[in-house]
Amino acid sequence: MGALIQINNLSKLRNHCYKENKTITLANGCFDIIHIGHVRYLKEAKELADILVVAINSDESVKKIKGKDRPLFPEKERAELLCAIKYVDYVVIFNETTVETVLRTLRPDYHCKGSEYTEDSVPEKAISDEMNIKTRIVGGPKIHSSSALIQQIEKKHS
Repeated sequence: MGALIQINNLSKLRNHCYKENKTITLANGCFDIIHIGHVRYLKEAKELADILVVAINSDESVKKIKGKDRPLFPEKERAELLCAIKYVDYVVIFNETTVETVLRTLRPDYHCKGSEYTEDSVPEKAISDEMNIKTRIVGGPKIHSSSALIQQIEKKHS
């Protein structure tokens, strides 16, 4: 089972993993409604390294990205759900709209994004390139999204 970690402890985690010759993958997102697409994304991200850290957007940053009615679930609950997924080793909550600060602090070996991106369209590509972090697109085709699920639910109940 995964554990919640604070941003200021990410460099300690990185140093510990380096000493033990372990690799780290970072995956990130809002994870507002956990669905099969998320599980596939996390599974493939975990397969790349020894440790999977999942960075989730804080409630404040989700509102900036998705709008005032989101998230549906508070950050602590989203973090708890992610910690329960067997592929996840650590969850960190961040306040920015991009995961740049987490990348700079953690310095993972891999940064994984879902298939809605290409390696060239990842918002943090420049930071990853600068820090020699390998970017990987994982999780299979983008056929699920929390936003689409919310729309389906609203449509069925309106």
